[in-house]
Amino acid sequence: MDTPNHNKGLRSVAIVEAFKDIIVLVAGLGLLTILGQNAGKLADQLVKQTHLNPASHYPRISIETMSHLDDGHLRWLAALATIYAIVRLVEAYGLWNQRRWAEWLAALGGMIYIPLEIYELFQRVSLISVSALLINLGIVSYLVWVLQESGSQNSSTSEKT
Repeated sequence: MDTPNHNKGLRSVAIVEAFKDIIVLVAGLGLLTILGQNAGKLADQLVKQTHLNPASHYPRISIETMSHLDDGHLRWLAALATIYAIVRLVEAYGLWNQRRWAEWLAALGGMIYIPLEIYELFQRVSLISVSALLINLGIVSYLVWVLQESGSQNSSTSEKT
């Protein structure tokens, strides 16, 4: 029996993951550009420039959180974002090259976010939160299907030998 080729699907997931990881990497490195500055003031300016209401829930939390960050915290967050992005970019590389370990890593990594995305929906339904959940569910479902199909291929191959 031929092993199915999931090249296009896995490469599509790899592209989505790599895109998200590059955003995290840019954001993390962007934190380094505000060292020595008032991060809370910069967050407030960003909220206003994007025409968000500074008194609404998420912009307010962002401004308050940023106002409590010093340079040490910013460096630490930038380092964590960089490490996270590198690990996920390695995962995207593995998916691109159809590596089983990357399929497992991506499926498990995506599953971690599902409860958080559901919780977010209970807090506030928005197009972004619904879209994030649906995209994540689609990717995780596809990866679980690929893993199951690969597992059944491996077991039928081992039975023949």
